[in-house]
Amino acid sequence: MSRFNTVTLVGNLTRDPELRYTPNGAPIVNFGLAVSRSWQNDTGQRSEETNFFDVTAWNRLGENCAESLQKGDRVIVTGRLNWRSWESADGVTRTKVDIVADSVGPSLEWATVKITKNPKAEFTASEPPIDGVGPAEDEVPF
Repeated sequence: MSRFNTVTLVGNLTRDPELRYTPNGAPIVNFGLAVSRSWQNDTGQRSEETNFFDVTAWNRLGENCAESLQKGDRVIVTGRLNWRSWESADGVTRTKVDIVADSVGPSLEWATVKITKNPKAEFTASEPPIDGVGPAEDEVPF
């Protein structure tokens, strides 16, 4: 299967990972990611822009993120863009794009880490869910 919907971001966690479980017991973690870039504008002044993303990690990856990461950590996230739309209580259609992580790792640009390997799990974060598309709507706890 080709993977055309792939994004890689390097940024800092804006909040501690929040670990929850679906009604079927699947672990899911959410955290915020701030991605900044800086450049010198035409007048020679330094400019900076920051974008904010919500990241979701499922299964063992989610549990490992919850155990290992905290607000302020610099990470590299690889995953896919997930577009959602819904109708709000006031009847307005809202949309949101977030990142569903396939891989999350520490950025070693300004830090060091010690890797602790976990026993092989029954599933991995990169395995597709049973239906091959994604979690069922009733499994997403938000």
